[in-house]
Amino acid sequence: MPLNQTAAALLLALAGASAIAADTAPATTLVERGRQLAIAADCVACHTAPKGGAPFAGGYAIDSPLGAIYATNITPSKTHGIGNYTLAQFSAALRQGVRADGAHLYPAMPYTAYTQISDEDTQALYSYFMEGVKPVDTATPATQLPFPFSVRASMAAWNALFLKDQRFTPDAAKTTEVNRGAYLAEALAHCSTCHTPRNALMAERIGDRHLAGGAVGPWYAPNITSDPQHGIGGWTEAELVQYLRTGHIDHKAQAAGPMAEAIEHSLQHLPASDLKAIAAYLKQTPPVGAEQAGAPTRFDRGQASRSEFDQRGQATVDAGWRIFSGSCAACHQANGQGTGNGAYPALFHNSVTGADRADNLIATVLHGVSRTVDGRPQFMPAFGDTASFTDRLSDQEIADLSNYVLAQYGGSAVRVDATQVRVARAGGAKPLIVQAQPFVLPGLVVLAALVLLAVVLVLRRRASR
Repeated sequence: MPLNQTAAALLLALAGASAIAADTAPATTLVERGRQLAIAADCVACHTAPKGGAPFAGGYAIDSPLGAIYATNITPSKTHGIGNYTLAQFSAALRQGVRADGAHLYPAMPYTAYTQISDEDTQALYSYFMEGVKPVDTATPATQLPFPFSVRASMAAWNALFLKDQRFTPDAAKTTEVNRGAYLAEALAHCSTCHTPRNALMAERIGDRHLAGGAVGPWYAPNITSDPQHGIGGWTEAELVQYLRTGHIDHKAQAAGPMAEAIEHSLQHLPASDLKAIAAYLKQTPPVGAEQAGAPTRFDRGQASRSEFDQRGQATVDAGWRIFSGSCAACHQANGQGTGNGAYPALFHNSVTGADRADNLIATVLHGVSRTVDGRPQFMPAFGDTASFTDRLSDQEIADLSNYVLAQYGGSAVRVDATQVRVARAGGAKPLIVQAQPFVLPGLVVLAALVLLAVVLVLRRRASR
């Protein structure tokens, strides 16, 4: 080939390569942006089955008060995932809780928070799930809730009552950092889904009790408003950032249960600037709580105890002491001081033992602690149903252990009985709507019978005229 033809061909090739790069660079950037948003939204935690499930292929059973709700396959599989979804259909599922086939999702998928996600971020998420996620052609178990919860169409009425279908709007009176934190906390990280109590119809009480704490199965997501006694008002922003990234603050708090999952899969991977923004937002939220002047916070209660030493060799000892001595003292130390390196926290000046309710203490004993941060696992064994037979504790034993820890280390007046443990073991207290479920079908039958009887009586009366 002549030199001038070779040069021309080379120029054409370079021009073509440049054109391809120009075409793909924006798409690649959008996919990466979507990947970061998916991390902030913690999509992988629910949409990936535990113990080696393929990312986003679904199958994780979310233990809701209504029953097990199985997370769906959201890979771009065209047979079992969302590969055939248009952007509009993806947006409807994400922000209105409506699938491509028109069926309604249950709010275990936090679309009530995701509805605030912007159009631009919705586009980025769509691009990531369609182009940046490997398709997995695997079906997930079908969610089968008892009647009437099995009627998905009923969610249309629920949405009409409780879904505020609006995008996030920055507050002009707040700083850029606070607005960024609000968007992350309220829309993507959906903090209120767990940290806000729910009403009789399982909707968040976003008015007077927003972020004031709520039950999550056997766990309790604590108050994270700026209230200094009941919330995080006494935390520094640096402490909040550290907790969000690691799940641990010495002599204050450690993450377990759903919060540990959020930290492991989402929060620890966010930029430091985003964690700082969330902290700044939480620090300026309206305080919610009945503050008592001079009363200690749940992080300041309790002290080291000599009870573990003093009861040794005694003829009569506390039943909880026997369990603590055999199962807990080796890690948390006899005086409750812990190891000091974060692996086994102190049992005093601890949000779990100093709280005004024992949900998280009971749940921690039942289910243990498991979170991995920076590649390092933080672990406490479970003593509930998943424990080995020799380590498994009964309801009464967990109640005795909890009361010993609360009295000796927590400085709390809270006491636990076997009934509370039994309820926690079964998944937590059931809301009123769930308690009423067994009576719905018989009630409908009785109502139908009464209506039929009324119709018959009316027809007979007309016929006798």
